[in-house]
Amino acid sequence: MPRNSLGSLEADVMDVLWAAPEPRTVRQVLDTLLAGRTVAYTTVQTVMDNLCRKGMLTREPAGRANVYRPAATREEFAADLVGAALSGAPDPAAVLIRFADRMDDADVRRLAEALERRRSGTGGPPQ
Repeated sequence: MPRNSLGSLEADVMDVLWAAPEPRTVRQVLDTLLAGRTVAYTTVQTVMDNLCRKGMLTREPAGRANVYRPAATREEFAADLVGAALSGAPDPAAVLIRFADRMDDADVRRLAEALERRRSGTGGPPQ
């Protein structure tokens, strides 16, 4: 599922849904968003429908409404963005080197640990 960076409202909607412990209706997302911005119900509904069409959200019926959930975790989304940046670069190695040069020591250690887990075949995020 190719993804580009999200618009402001799309990002806010995704943040609400990523933070939610269970699927949310448009109304529930709107109520959360209204704490920080003014936005209409129909605008949020349109954005959530667009995010479904883009493959970012899944939708399922729940009574008279639909509930929405992210199709991928925030981490998977971020990894897809990095992957897209690398695949679009003429020299992916140079991009990785520049990225690593900008990382702080703690992130460099985390990256080294992740690479070691990948090499050893244990995979997955750190416990």
